Amino acid sequence: MLLVVDVGNTQTHFGTFEGDALVEHWRFASVRSSTADELGAALRNLLELRGVGLADLTGSIVSSTVPSLEPEWVAMGRRYLGHETLAVGPHIKTGMPIRIDNPRELGADRLVNAVAAYELLGGPCISVDFGTAVTYDVVSRNGEYLGGVITPGVEVSLEALTERGAKLPKVDLIAPRSAIGKSTVEAIRSGVVYGYAGAVDGIVRRLQEELGEECEVIATGGLATYIVPHTETIEHTDDLLTLNGLKLIHERNQ
Repeated sequence: MLLVVDVGNTQTHFGTFEGDALVEHWRFASVRSSTADELGAALRNLLELRGVGLADLTGSIVSSTVPSLEPEWVAMGRRYLGHETLAVGPHIKTGMPIRIDNPRELGADRLVNAVAAYELLGGPCISVDFGTAVTYDVVSRNGEYLGGVITPGVEVSLEALTERGAKLPKVDLIAPRSAIGKSTVEAIRSGVVYGYAGAVDGIVRRLQEELGEECEVIATGGLATYIVPHTETIEHTDDLLTLNGLKLIHERNQ
């Protein structure tokens, strides 16, 4: 059984594969001070809820946007799983040439999403990940990573708005009833949802124009479900895109 771990700035999303089938997956908060022992205990407890033990995990791979947590996951693998956990970075095989100025600065999650999107869609594509940041990653017809765009995430923008606006309330992110908000809460929801949907469409169209050809667009990330229904350019949504990408990269390194 393969363990795949996507460590984000806000949440850690991990799952287990039995062959090509995803057995189960979970999310929990990313705590930057977590130790290998704490990660091992959390992993064991969640696995046991589904009748799986640490001994059942014969391989593992992690991608992390939090530098302090990557070595802790690797150490956890050595200590509790009895094998070396692969960490996505410049030293491992992905099967995807990286055509940016400094490949070493490319976030592991962005590379994993690009690999998974190209494998799934089979041609030029853009993956859009709605996480702490909204990231756009562009892959050419020949399967080359060309670069992308990073913007502040939905929750980051909401938090900044309510922190800087003394009279503005915190709101739950749900679909607005209409574009014209009839209350302050509805106005904020409308601004965030339709604002991000419009921004996504504008950025995707600009990327497609620069790429010089039509390409398919796929979205992932915990907040995609709030924004994607209001976009015009995103054709696919896959909450498991990053986990599937990690599985692919693990296979390419065996």
